[in-house]
Amino acid sequence: MRSFAVSALREPPFPARRHAAADLVATESAGWVRGLRLLDTPAALRRLSGANPAELAARACPDAPVERLRLLADLISWLFVMDDACDEDGLGASPTRLAPTVARLLDVLDRHGDPDVPVPADAGPLGVALDDLCRRVRARQRPTLLLRLVSQLREYLLALLWEAANREHGRVPGVAEYVQMRRHTGGVRPSFTLTDLAYDGLPGAGRRAEPALAALDALAADLVCWCNDLFSYGKERDRAPDAHNLVATLMGEGGPDEEAALRAAAARFNDGLAAYAQREAEFAATGDEGVRAFLTTRRNWIRATYDWSLQATRYA
Repeated sequence: MRSFAVSALREPPFPARRHAAADLVATESAGWVRGLRLLDTPAALRRLSGANPAELAARACPDAPVERLRLLADLISWLFVMDDACDEDGLGASPTRLAPTVARLLDVLDRHGDPDVPVPADAGPLGVALDDLCRRVRARQRPTLLLRLVSQLREYLLALLWEAANREHGRVPGVAEYVQMRRHTGGVRPSFTLTDLAYDGLPGAGRRAEPALAALDALAADLVCWCNDLFSYGKERDRAPDAHNLVATLMGEGGPDEEAALRAAAARFNDGLAAYAQREAEFAATGDEGVRAFLTTRRNWIRATYDWSLQATRYA
């Protein structure tokens, strides 16, 4: 399935870039994971190392100051650990099992990284790490981005409960429902927000709320998620069937066979990429420097996801 994704997906027409400090950040971020005991077995640490979250961050955020790149790399590491706990280690097998963890993490988020409020005693390593991320974001003194991050992480956690309910009942969501929820389960939006935090001069909240720019942002998130789905489908199918993949929902809703569903998913990505490139060009021609800088961050994410997916063992 990996070879199919490589051949069927159109390569994003954006330059491939990589931060010069990628290897340094990878070492430091891995130390953060070990120091907070986010993972406690050699096998789990090897799994995360193979996913290479810092490499994805370095490609998505190639011009950021190193300490801000570290923040993004640590968030991606946290998201990978949470995803693997749910998808591979059984935490997300049912809402009943997942709900206590989600409640503890929501309790952490409600503190908004306040350094004067201690982390809950029962937060566990996931909660302690999440609190650390929020505190570091708060220290950047950009409260709008802190509030956006906290809101998006809440949406991510609640969307994981939606996945768990589907798994418990063997339910395959429809394509439209899946596409909407995938924007939250993929963890892309909080990653976008920490990418925005890494740079100065991006559009403020008022401009970001304009419908056309918000729609472009949503399409960028979709492209990142759909690319992930095409590269991960083979591993997910071989390990244990899971309905939370664009290919699986296409088969469940329309009844096409696997090959036809794969081609339909690839076509959706390719068509979306073409639409994104066209809309981006229109914004670049009429927007100010802040809008063009924003477009660069999303373009880098789309290209980074494609290139990282070719190399990382996460989907092998």
